[in-house]
Amino acid sequence: MIKRDFPKIHFYDQEFVDIYDKTWAWIQDCWNIGAEKSAASTMEKPDVMENPTAIENPCSIEGKFFAYPGSPVIQQSDAIFSSFFLVYSNRIYQAHPTLDVFYERQEPNGAIRSAYNIETGLPVLEEDNPEGVGLPLFAWAEFNLYHKSANKKRVKDILPILHRYMEWIDTVFKRPNGLYEVPLSATDMANAPRDRAVYLMDFNTMMAINVLYMSALADILNDKEAGFQYKRQYFSLKTRINDLMWDPDDGFYYDMDADEKRIPVKMLAGYWALLAEIPNDDKAEQLIAKLQDPRLFGAPHPFPTVAVNEPSFDESGRGYRGAVFPHLTFMVIKGLERYQRWEFARECAIRHLYFVLESMIPEGINHNANHHRGHLWEAYLPLKEGPAQWPERPGFPRVQYLTYDALSTICLTIENIVGLFISLPRKTVDWIIPNLEAMGVENLSLKKNMITILSNKSGRGWEIHMESEKLYYFTINILGKKKKTLPIPSGKCSMLIDKL
Repeated sequence: MIKRDFPKIHFYDQEFVDIYDKTWAWIQDCWNIGAEKSAASTMEKPDVMENPTAIENPCSIEGKFFAYPGSPVIQQSDAIFSSFFLVYSNRIYQAHPTLDVFYERQEPNGAIRSAYNIETGLPVLEEDNPEGVGLPLFAWAEFNLYHKSANKKRVKDILPILHRYMEWIDTVFKRPNGLYEVPLSATDMANAPRDRAVYLMDFNTMMAINVLYMSALADILNDKEAGFQYKRQYFSLKTRINDLMWDPDDGFYYDMDADEKRIPVKMLAGYWALLAEIPNDDKAEQLIAKLQDPRLFGAPHPFPTVAVNEPSFDESGRGYRGAVFPHLTFMVIKGLERYQRWEFARECAIRHLYFVLESMIPEGINHNANHHRGHLWEAYLPLKEGPAQWPERPGFPRVQYLTYDALSTICLTIENIVGLFISLPRKTVDWIIPNLEAMGVENLSLKKNMITILSNKSGRGWEIHMESEKLYYFTINILGKKKKTLPIPSGKCSMLIDKL
C-alpha cells in the first residue's frame, strides 16, 4: 500500500466522520479482486488506448479493480458509480482501472456489455437482456474523473471508445420515434412497477446525460465539430423526452408503452431528467415540489423508488417498489445541484445519512450503543430506520454494498454535507454552504497539491484556515449572504468571513 493517507473530514457530528473513515477501511475488501498482471501478459495483450477495438482472447480479469466481494462478475454500474468516490482516495485506490476493464473488452461493433465474468473475462448475458446493455453513463464518469485528475490525454484516448459505444446503442436500440427501447434489466431496477413500459424514462434520460457529457469531453479537446454533433444529439433527445414523456397535467415524466402512451406511475426514474438538465425552470419546480411532498417522494428517508401514494408502493421496500437506494438518492441530489437547490440538496443528504447511520444499529442493541457495530446496506426502508426487505429475493439487501453506500458516506459527505466542489484543470475549489459551521477537509490531494480547508469560530469571528502546496482559486459561497473568489497562495493562510 502506498504510504499516503486518505483525506480527513471535519464535521460537528462525529458519527459522520466515523462512518466516512470506516468506509475507506471497508473498500479494501472490494479491491485487488483480479490476478496480478504478469510482465508477460502485459506485453502480450494489446493496450486498449493504443488499439481499443482489439478483442483479446478470453482470460481472467487481471490487475486491480473495484467489485463486490465474492461476486463472480464485475458490473458496469460498479465501474461507473465507484469512480465518483474513489477519486477522493488520494490515489490510494485509482478510479480508472475498473472503467478500463470494460473499455478493454469493447467489441468491433462498439458493444460494451454490462457485466463480465472475473474468472473467464467473458460477458455475462441474461435471457431478459441478451445484448447485455447497461447504464450508458461512462461519459458522465469520465467528465468527473477529468475534473479530479486533469488528465487530458485520457479524454483523448477514451472519446473514440465512447463514440463507438454510443453508435452501437443507436444501431441496436434506437427506434424511429427517436427514443430507445431496452429491457428493464438494463436500468438496474429489477422489479419496478413498469410491466407495460417499452420506452423507459431513466434509460432515455441517461442517454441524454451521456451525449451531454460527450459534448463536454469534446470541448475539453477543443474538437468543435464533435462537440456540435453531440450537442445536436442531446437537444434532439431532450426535445423528444419533453414532447412525449412529460405529462403537463401531472407535472411529471413517465415511461411509455408500445403505443407511445404515457404510463402514469410516479417513479424515481423520472428524476434522471434533472441530472440531464431536461426540464425548464417551470417543469423543474414541479418535479422538485414532489420531492418535498410526504405523499410522494418526500418520505422520512429520502427518496423512495416509487411515490408513497402509488398502489405499488410497499413500505417494506420490496426492492424497487419503495426502497431507498443510495445511488438513486445520489442521482437526485446531483440533479438538484443542476438547478442550484444547494440547501435542499444538503438537507436531503444529511437526512439520508442519519437514516443510514440509524440502520446500522443491530436489532436488540441499545440506541446509545456504537452505531458502527452494524452494517451498511444496499437499500433502506423509506418510512423508518432499517434495511429494506424483499422476501422473494434471497440475499437482499446486500451487506456493505459500497458501490452504492460509499456514494453517500464519502461523496455526498465531501460534496454536499461539507460542501466542497473541486476542479483540478480549472485549479478551483468551491465551498458552497448554507451557513458557517465547524467543518472542512484536511490533506486532500489535488494531483500533486495537498490542500486543507477548515472553518471554525475564534475570538475574531468565523475564520477559514487554509494550507496548500501550490496556488489555487477558492470560492466561498455562503448562500444568500456572501460569495467571494480569492487566489490562495502556497503555504498557510486564513481569512475572516466578516472581512469579506
